[in-house]
Amino acid sequence: MHISRRALLGASAAGLVLAACTRPAGPELGAILDRVCTETMREAPEFATSLAISEEQAGGRYMDRLSDASKEGFLRQRAIGERALTDLRRLNRASLSGQDAVTYDVVITAIENSVAAAGFEVGGGAGAPYLVTQLTGSYTGIPDFLVSQHQVTNRELADAYLSRLSAYARVLDQETTRMGEDVAAGVLAPDFAIDGALRQLTAFAGIAPAENVLVATFAQKLAQVADIADADKTALAQRAQAIVADEILPAYQRQIAALNGVRPQATHDAGIWKLPRGEEMYAVSLRNQTTTSMTPDEIHTMGVELVASLNAEMDTILRANGMTRGTVAERVRALSRRPDQIYPSTPAGRERLLADLNAQVEAIKARMGEVCGTLARAALEIKRVPEYTEAGAPGGYYQSAALDGSRPGAYYINLRDPATEWPKFTLPTLTYHEGVPGHHWQISIQQEAGELPFIRSALLGFNAYAEGWGLYAEQLADEMGMYANDPFGKVGYLQSAAFRASRLVVDTGIHAKRWTREQAIQSMVEATGDQESNIVTEIERYCVWPGQACGYMVGRQALLRMREAARTALGANFDIKGFHDAVLTNGSTPLSVTENLVQQWVATVSGPSGG
Repeated sequence: MHISRRALLGASAAGLVLAACTRPAGPELGAILDRVCTETMREAPEFATSLAISEEQAGGRYMDRLSDASKEGFLRQRAIGERALTDLRRLNRASLSGQDAVTYDVVITAIENSVAAAGFEVGGGAGAPYLVTQLTGSYTGIPDFLVSQHQVTNRELADAYLSRLSAYARVLDQETTRMGEDVAAGVLAPDFAIDGALRQLTAFAGIAPAENVLVATFAQKLAQVADIADADKTALAQRAQAIVADEILPAYQRQIAALNGVRPQATHDAGIWKLPRGEEMYAVSLRNQTTTSMTPDEIHTMGVELVASLNAEMDTILRANGMTRGTVAERVRALSRRPDQIYPSTPAGRERLLADLNAQVEAIKARMGEVCGTLARAALEIKRVPEYTEAGAPGGYYQSAALDGSRPGAYYINLRDPATEWPKFTLPTLTYHEGVPGHHWQISIQQEAGELPFIRSALLGFNAYAEGWGLYAEQLADEMGMYANDPFGKVGYLQSAAFRASRLVVDTGIHAKRWTREQAIQSMVEATGDQESNIVTEIERYCVWPGQACGYMVGRQALLRMREAARTALGANFDIKGFHDAVLTNGSTPLSVTENLVQQWVATVSGPSGG
């Protein structure tokens, strides 16, 4: 997946519309994007740090600030998008051509969808209506951000880190306040989501300040800085410890107390149908996450049909390899328990798993020139999900490289219990999805595409495109023969596809058909044969991120339809490299824009019919 744990901009107020203006657009369009860039990046200091952009691009100094998590901050960000929409709609779309026309279509779709989502003034809007859950809230991302992305290479950055530590306490309290306002408006997360948040918040708050990751890693970073005196390093580390003890941990306790206070009111109902305007909220989130107008029923039916066909393929391979007893799900579970498929949940087992993933990346990277004309340049690191967030974190996620090359792309894998959660046959597909040719490949090409406006090369993201490509990449790896001598790896690929198809079924089931959490878990267990501990984490994720999980398979199916339409139109002149370049070098786009770009590429190639 690629959210901001992989900044999913299209679903956040910060992503209403980000632009920077290092490359030309038409004068009027360029002026609008210039202004929106400055206004929006000023509201997103963490994202500015992640991208490692200049203060000028970011609308001012940002190294010592965190975002404003108050209601006023939310409304201020939404207003940026509303003003931009008004200005864009005044432009004559017909007067734009080339990349300006594409940029207009990309940006206005992003803003329209995001403003609509932010029209629901609860949580993070329609796509994340609960502010603090097992998966949402600053506690899930800010510590990792400060540890892994805030560099400390001089005294100024060290002081900025301390400022951000104090700001983190403020952000926690802003969220606690807003959560209380949301509960008063009838918006309260399900009981299991609150329980998950409480477990993680309590675990973090229980660590002694001196041993807290925010203090310990700061001290480690300071130790590497030559131009700070040792006495000053000690004083700075002590200041960090005091901020954690006196500001951050009390803010944690206030958030814990607030969650405990509302927990008796929480119900077990999993879907947002229970919320005020919940049905409308789900429709807006689906449109935002899929960039289509598909209805919940249409998405549900697509999922049911795909689950059946993918399970039939798994059945064929399992039978051919002597596994004939039980349902497909039972046989996949049996395969996952075989000793030859297990990485022990030990330091050595985790180290071996990461080494194998790195080898898989290198093997497919060496062959990407066979299927892509434009190749990604950014390096990729494979890292363990931080232990202090792994309990509620997804199985894997991707974080983009810094634009200036100072930080490689990172694919995180959750190693809380590899012996039960990561059988060997499942891992190649995860690597192809998160790494190469998936998110890392797609996002790196997007960032490195010199002719794209900055808004498209680095800032805007569309879930259905990005996750659709990640899932398409899994199939592409199969088509490249990566499983030719690995039938169980092929089962892992098919299981992954069935898992994403099942998401269509359970997400719409939960939010539109009023399924219970337990119904959804059972449905996905039967569809995939995956471990129930994995599935519980996933189902609880869908409950608090309505619609997001539908982008994957909706996006993949759209890309496959585009590819087949191009192949049909071009016949023998169809070139897979050309198709992939048309999709990738134009960056993340709404699916309707992606389709137009593919059709334009087809028109430039001389096919049998002269097209």
